[in-house]
Amino acid sequence: MAKSKTAADGDVVTIKKYANRRLYDTERSCYITLDDLGAMVRDGRDFRVVDAKSGEDITHNVLTQIIMDTETRGETLLPVNFLRQLIGLYGDKMQSAVPQYLEASMATFRKNQQDIRTALEGALGSNPLAELTRRNLEMFQQATSAFMPGAAGSKSKDAEIAALKAEIADLKAELAARK
Repeated sequence: MAKSKTAADGDVVTIKKYANRRLYDTERSCYITLDDLGAMVRDGRDFRVVDAKSGEDITHNVLTQIIMDTETRGETLLPVNFLRQLIGLYGDKMQSAVPQYLEASMATFRKNQQDIRTALEGALGSNPLAELTRRNLEMFQQATSAFMPGAAGSKSKDAEIAALKAEIADLKAELAARK
């Protein structure tokens, strides 16, 4: 997860999970749901979930449950082949390296996503076609989000970057021609 707004202040929200599966937000003094925790993740809020009885940190388990619930509702993000490969890594000699690799890959993906967004916004400015292009970018991001960055060789990644640069250049030329 990217560094959150609250983590910079050292403010990590503690969520207590009770035996009856209820989650209690100690910051807001109210019960919340897994959907609320998902929204907190998307908002960049840093939290940890502890078992109310034992005090054990169960954040990993709860985050995994959020993913499972989301995938079960039909909002699939993880391709079946990726899940099979991930399961196959359990017990493998390289298992200890997988979490760091996945975190680094996700950080790179998020940075590239932001760089593309920034480049397109800079290229389009306040042009009337900007909204259409933003929608197209969102659809492109949804389509590419299913793929794990770094899974393909560096040649295909370089080719993909070159293709994106060419597409941006074409968009700039098209916008210049319409002015």
